[in-house]
Amino acid sequence: MITSTSNQQVKQLIQLNRKRKLRDERGVFVAEGLKMFQEAPRDRIERVYVSESFFAAHRQEIDLEGIDWEMMQDSVFKAASDTQTPQGVLCIVRRQNWELEDLLRKDNPLLLLLENLQDPGNLGTILRTAEGAGAAGVILSRGSVDLYNPKTIRSTMGSVYRVPTLYAEDLGQVVESLRSRGIRSFAAHLKGKKYYDQEDYTGGAAILIGNEGAGLTEELSSKADALIRIPMEGKLESLNAGVAASLLMYEVYRQKRDKFLYNL
Repeated sequence: MITSTSNQQVKQLIQLNRKRKLRDERGVFVAEGLKMFQEAPRDRIERVYVSESFFAAHRQEIDLEGIDWEMMQDSVFKAASDTQTPQGVLCIVRRQNWELEDLLRKDNPLLLLLENLQDPGNLGTILRTAEGAGAAGVILSRGSVDLYNPKTIRSTMGSVYRVPTLYAEDLGQVVESLRSRGIRSFAAHLKGKKYYDQEDYTGGAAILIGNEGAGLTEELSSKADALIRIPMEGKLESLNAGVAASLLMYEVYRQKRDKFLYNL
């Protein structure tokens, strides 16, 4: 039982939650909560930590066999946790390293390309929706929010384990590489000439989503095969990045599903 916040493991957890550089160096992230623990691939779990009260209440619900784990006093666990109301279980998980080729194994894949996205909640929403819409993966620019930020991890609700995600140095080069493979890129843009539901996404499709405030850079949007927009009523110019991405992904999913079901 860990009983002091001076314990090196506690200090390490706090630093992993706070410092992206340390997470990158070690190739791990911290996942907190019962759901995140239960859905974590067991072969990627380095260590699990449980609070004393959580273990007493849930020992029948959690399978710790074959896993390296430690118990902490409740006060110590709270200090190590990144949340205001700790759930009593957290784990250190090794990252899955993906390459572009891994995302292209499906026929006619749906991909999300995110340029300079900054909000952890938006990224979490996009990953959850990507899983639901059957996307092959998500590609982020280097200037985007850290996928392994504790807030992002929580907001993915487990999708971080299942949706292939990688960072790219140059999204423009990714777009060109996808085009050479027959995958068209569609940029969500205020200057789009067609509404998003007027395009054909039944082949391979990549959806480009930009920064929450500035949108896509001109450099990247100019490389897209088509600019698309979402119709707006009232005085709105645009939707939240996570909402916009969700609408577009499910339109792609709808068209692919209809083609499969009805041979349209």
